Amino acid sequence: MMKQTMTRLSGERAERVEPSNLPSFEAPLRPKRQQVARACDSCRMHRIKCDNNVPCKGENCINKSPGERRTLPQAYREIDRLKQKVKELEEKLERQRNESSLVYTCARPQSFALTPPGSDSAQTPDSIGVSHNIVGKNQTIWGGVMTSTGQSPQKTWYGPSSLFYFVSRMNTYLSAIFKQLHPDDLIQLKSVAKTFATPDCNPTEDDEKTDTKDVNQTVSNEAYLTPTQEEYFLNLFWQSYHPTLVILDEAEFKRHYRSLATKPGQPRKPSPLVDIVIAVSMQVGMAVAQRNSPRVLSATEVGSDDPSIAGRIYYRRCQRLLYNEQEAPTLMTVQCHILSAVYTCCAAFQNMSHVALSLAARSAHMLGLHNKPPSDLPVATQELHRRVWWTLYAFESKVCMKFGRPFYTNADSTSCDLPAHDHRAASLAGSDFALLDENTTWLTYAFYNVELLLAARKVHTAFYERYSDFYSGNIGQVIYDDPPALGRYAEYLTTVMKPLDEWGESVPNSLKTRREGDGRYLSTDRSPIVMEQFVPPWLQRQRLLLESLYHVLKLNLYRPFICFPSTATESSSLGKTCLSHATSAAEHSIALTRIFHHVVTNTDLLVGWHEAFQWQWNAALTLAGYLFACPTSEIAPTVRESIDLSIAVFEDFGRSFGTSLGAATVMRDLAIKIDFLADILRGNNSTATLPIEPAAQSAQEPATDRCSTAADVIPSTNNIPFSQDLFSGSMNMAFSVDNSGDLDMLWPPIGNTADQWWIHTEPPGSNGLGYIFPG
Repeated sequence: MMKQTMTRLSGERAERVEPSNLPSFEAPLRPKRQQVARACDSCRMHRIKCDNNVPCKGENCINKSPGERRTLPQAYREIDRLKQKVKELEEKLERQRNESSLVYTCARPQSFALTPPGSDSAQTPDSIGVSHNIVGKNQTIWGGVMTSTGQSPQKTWYGPSSLFYFVSRMNTYLSAIFKQLHPDDLIQLKSVAKTFATPDCNPTEDDEKTDTKDVNQTVSNEAYLTPTQEEYFLNLFWQSYHPTLVILDEAEFKRHYRSLATKPGQPRKPSPLVDIVIAVSMQVGMAVAQRNSPRVLSATEVGSDDPSIAGRIYYRRCQRLLYNEQEAPTLMTVQCHILSAVYTCCAAFQNMSHVALSLAARSAHMLGLHNKPPSDLPVATQELHRRVWWTLYAFESKVCMKFGRPFYTNADSTSCDLPAHDHRAASLAGSDFALLDENTTWLTYAFYNVELLLAARKVHTAFYERYSDFYSGNIGQVIYDDPPALGRYAEYLTTVMKPLDEWGESVPNSLKTRREGDGRYLSTDRSPIVMEQFVPPWLQRQRLLLESLYHVLKLNLYRPFICFPSTATESSSLGKTCLSHATSAAEHSIALTRIFHHVVTNTDLLVGWHEAFQWQWNAALTLAGYLFACPTSEIAPTVRESIDLSIAVFEDFGRSFGTSLGAATVMRDLAIKIDFLADILRGNNSTATLPIEPAAQSAQEPATDRCSTAADVIPSTNNIPFSQDLFSGSMNMAFSVDNSGDLDMLWPPIGNTADQWWIHTEPPGSNGLGYIFPG
């Protein structure tokens, strides 16, 4: 039988004792350890016993939370309490998310959302892509793009209705097709805004100088015009801008101008209103002078002598004087801000123009112009207030729709009636223009211009506010990733276009430009217009600008449905309505181009009219994008012909200011790419060539008439010969901004070095058609 033993420890020795040898008396029971509910921090750290007294027997009795209970049941109860608290907080947070529409979450870190990130990353096809934002729980907002449009590399945000958004989509598509980075700079105008930070023409290296930053610096009297010269430009204003921008009372302005006179031979007193009127007039007047000058402008460099910034010293003095009126604005303050927006817009300083409009809107609100004019004011003053407010409303609406940005003005909070345009109102307006007929006057244009922009803004708002109703964000990043949703969205646009159609039917005959034969007004039937003889230029210009603006607004609304080829659109064809809208955008662009081509080749009505040039630039890029997206459509030949007409229009405008010559060069470049891709698509591989600049040929290779082959133009990264199959493969791989994806996955070997880009040169006599391509 196994013997039981027990071990007794004493110090470091252990001896084995038999049970029989144990003492006979019973050992005392070990006392039960008292459980301590709270131990001091020192005892817990040294893992020693702690009594229930404070201070305890430990050497350093420190207890930072003496009231905290640490028994196991209490811990379980605390855990349950915290779980319940977390559950309540999660439910409360979920309710707030459902109720609030102000919490934005960027759906794609690489893309640009409605609230743009502060970082300024490198400009690549992926970084200029399009994204959507999450608003609330299941609502999405159509995002925009960040791009640099001025002299500074700082990027600014433009919405989906803007031309910059469309250009970014087209550039990314071209980058994918040609396997070359196609940055936005290749399709941007070389304007003074790209050369100078402000219309003051201060170079970048002069920004650190104190004298260029001092707003109180003065200009010598010799730099300003003489009274006779000022009168010339003021008279030009009354015949050019005044009939289309009815914010001044001519008679009142002339009284104000006479009050500024000092001693004979001395300069007049400064006035912000007079200064900005002269500055705006000089933009037109100097363009006319440049057109008649033997000096030829340059398309590659737009300097301080460009007519688009003529009169900048008057503009600068106006802004300095307006600074002192911010706290106590007047009606003249609002008028000056509106004209400042016109000046900066024509000089291509788009963001400065937008800022000037915001100042005008806020100043108008301070003066209560959005309300019904007080009855104690004279009738002429009441009508002037109405004209100023609604002209500002229309102008601001036009610019915000053009940029895709939120509106400042709001018609819902406006109690101001539309301005009158009858004979009595015209007689009180301070100008002496001929009466048109029983119901129309020179003020009628302003009325229908406001009506047109009210209708366009109504359609624009209804269209873009319903984006989340058709695209949920579950497929891809934007609506172009979901062709069925895009088709439903296109059908919805058709249902909200009625206000624009009704406006077209309401225009009086006196404001309509006639057509040859059976051509209809505001139509896209391509019928030639008829410029009536013995009609005053101001009326012809009113008719022309009213119809041109209609086509611009229409093509901007239809343009989002020009979809570039991609894997999504090829696997699931677009609906008929979507394709019809894309065709409508091209048709309105064709109509605008044909009208302008007829006008610039037969009249001088648009000489120096910078906004007309910007409309033509908008239409020309829309035509180019349509041909890239739909190269085999039925109207493709007509669209291609219209691109040539737009180049002719730009060349005519280029006789007045150099920016237009740069636009002609860009359109020639795009036309070459369009023809090149069209030849490949038709299977004419042998003729799908582009000219190579002779200077690019190797020094060892003799100059010949041989053009580069298609394989030279689109270098293969995988040593695959170029063919129609390769083009089809490129089409399948093309990820434009219409679709989510990373361009880096397409052609990883492509670098960002300058020698891998298309290098454009303009040798003498080449007409801007010379290219150097990477070998």
